[in-house]
Amino acid sequence: MASTAAGKQRIPKVAKVKNKAPAEVQITAEQLLREAKERELELLPPPPKQKITDKEELNDYKLKKRKGFEDNIRKNRTVISNWIKYAQWEESLQEVQRARSIYERALDVDHRNIALWLKYAEMEMKSRQVNHARNIWDRAITILPRVNQFWYKYTYMEEMLGNVPGCRQVFERWMEWEPEEQAWHSYINFELRYKEVDKARTIYERFVIVHPVVKNWIKYARFEERHGYIAHSRKVYERAVEFFGEEYVDENLFVAFARFEETQKEFERVRVIYKYALDRIPKHQAQELFKNYTMFEKKFGDRRGIEDVIVSKRRFQYEEEVKANPHNYDAWFDYLRLVESDADADTVREVYERAIANVPPIQEKRHWRRYIYLWINYALYEELETRDPERTRQVYQACLELIPHKKFTFAKIWLLFAQFEIRQKNLPGARKIMGTGIGKCPKNKLLKGYIELELQLREFDRCRKLYEKYLEFSPENCTTWIKFAELESILGDVERARAIFELAISQPRLDMPEVLWKSYIDFEIEQEEFENTRNLYKRLLQRTQHVKVWISYAKFELSVDGAERLQRCRQIFEEANKSMRSCEEKEERLMLLESWRDFEKEFGSDGTRERVRKLLPEKVKKRRKLTAEDGSDAGWEEYYDYIFPEDAANQPNLKLLAMAKMWKRQQAKDDDTEDREKPPAAEEEEEEESSAPPEDPPAPETQPQPERDAETEKTYDDRDDSSSSSDEDDGEKKERSSSDEDGEKKESRSDEDDGEKKESSSREEDKD
Repeated sequence: MASTAAGKQRIPKVAKVKNKAPAEVQITAEQLLREAKERELELLPPPPKQKITDKEELNDYKLKKRKGFEDNIRKNRTVISNWIKYAQWEESLQEVQRARSIYERALDVDHRNIALWLKYAEMEMKSRQVNHARNIWDRAITILPRVNQFWYKYTYMEEMLGNVPGCRQVFERWMEWEPEEQAWHSYINFELRYKEVDKARTIYERFVIVHPVVKNWIKYARFEERHGYIAHSRKVYERAVEFFGEEYVDENLFVAFARFEETQKEFERVRVIYKYALDRIPKHQAQELFKNYTMFEKKFGDRRGIEDVIVSKRRFQYEEEVKANPHNYDAWFDYLRLVESDADADTVREVYERAIANVPPIQEKRHWRRYIYLWINYALYEELETRDPERTRQVYQACLELIPHKKFTFAKIWLLFAQFEIRQKNLPGARKIMGTGIGKCPKNKLLKGYIELELQLREFDRCRKLYEKYLEFSPENCTTWIKFAELESILGDVERARAIFELAISQPRLDMPEVLWKSYIDFEIEQEEFENTRNLYKRLLQRTQHVKVWISYAKFELSVDGAERLQRCRQIFEEANKSMRSCEEKEERLMLLESWRDFEKEFGSDGTRERVRKLLPEKVKKRRKLTAEDGSDAGWEEYYDYIFPEDAANQPNLKLLAMAKMWKRQQAKDDDTEDREKPPAAEEEEEEESSAPPEDPPAPETQPQPERDAETEKTYDDRDDSSSSSDEDDGEKKERSSSDEDGEKKESRSDEDDGEKKESSSREEDKD
């Protein structure tokens, strides 16, 4: 602040901001920071290098740095990194005594900091102060005996100095704390480096007692083996087996013991060890043991021993599974696959008999589906492996006697039995089996299989009889009728095939009638019986008015060569359009018209195309109210509907809508012309008169509808084509007459508009 001569303070004037509008270029904080980063405005230049030339400058520098370090320590004594930096700086100046003093002060603050002890001892070792370093390590392992890093560093220093007794003494002090396994291994390796095997053995004895784990006993035994003490190694293994006993037995110990004896060529010992272990270890815990035993037998045993060890393991597992759940058929399948690959025929038969004895307790087919394959596999084994057809026949017969055919059956068993008899060249027996099956439990699959069998044998008369039986059993099966007719057609008996089709379509119930009719029509087309095909289409249309039938009929007429094919096709489209006027499915009617339009595009003239175009509906978006299941209001939904010009119910609405749109468009044209021609005074008068209602307003019942293009609007009044139809009712004629009157009114109104335009143009010429 400035002061005046009277001593009063004068407040400076603040500049007033005149323009408070926002600046044209807005600058954000992000942009400022980005520019600052690009220009590196925040980076400070490094301090200049200082060269010390005399002792006084050096002392000043030291004093300044020490003062800074002491200030940092005084601010927060617990930050050990500040102490370490301070001590390392003093160490870099060869001020070891000062650095030692700093470390001691730091230890007073935090004596449990591991990094501090390590840095302190490393400084003493770097400066070759061995006794000082020993003193620090002793203090460290006394205060923190569970920090293994101190012990490792201490022993390493003593060994590097060549003080082997001192290093051993440190190890002994360490072992008294019973550290982890790696510490014992370090001690043992230390003794082995100096060839002290007896001392290493003594350490191992203590080690396996402190850490009684199987792997440590194995390491001890391998240590003895590695140094050539075979008897000692065997004794260690035996002691380990006794030590763990039968309660804590482990397969890894026996595997290692057996491998040791295997290297010593003691194969009988190895076999005894494996058998001893397998008798005492649970099978689910002896996977590795089985594996090694198998490998041993493969290398040094005979064939019988190898098979026994492999099969016994898996057989035991499967026996346990099937004992736990006799109806676990998957386990039986695996078991049978095992014994089939290894055992003799009697053993396999015994297992099969045990398996098939486990009949499902419930007589439901879903419970028998897996079980029945046991019988199938049994029969195939007897036929293919043992080559005993009589036993195979007995298996099939026993299976068929066991199945409750009154409730359900398995067609595959009958078919397999019949095919087996055919392979045995017993054709009458196969036919007898199939006949028995059809008589007891006729099934579609069984009948189809029998027919295919007779077809392969080229017994067509038998096939006809079987088809007749099949159709008596299942007359609604369209596929069977079609196959029967195809058979007759292949054999060249067209009349029989046609009669079969006629019988088929006369059935009251059919599962796929459309497929049957299509096959019949295709059959007649193949025979080039076009009149029959037309009759079929007409008969089908008497039953159904589906749009696809009409389209297929039209395509058929188009495909038949002849002079009148286009006229016939167009006539079918006409009939289809008339018959589908009452159809509720508007999409199907639209599909028909689109197909007709495509036909006219390719084969028709301009007049026929225009006529079909006038029949196409208009797509309109509508709304309908939704109701929930409980009867409450669920809102509205939009949907698309099609309005066909031919529908009599839609004609008044369409004409009214077209008239309203034409009146609106005419009004807009009149307004534009008056705005361009009249002076401002006339415009004001018009505004006053605009409050009065128009002379010819639209009907109040009309609702706003989406605008249509000019083509669709033309279709509303152009009724010349539809007037020629013979089934036009009186209501349509009245509507047509009313539309003609509306057209005359529109013409008169357009004449009046033309007169107004001429008057306005003459008024403008007078002004000019």
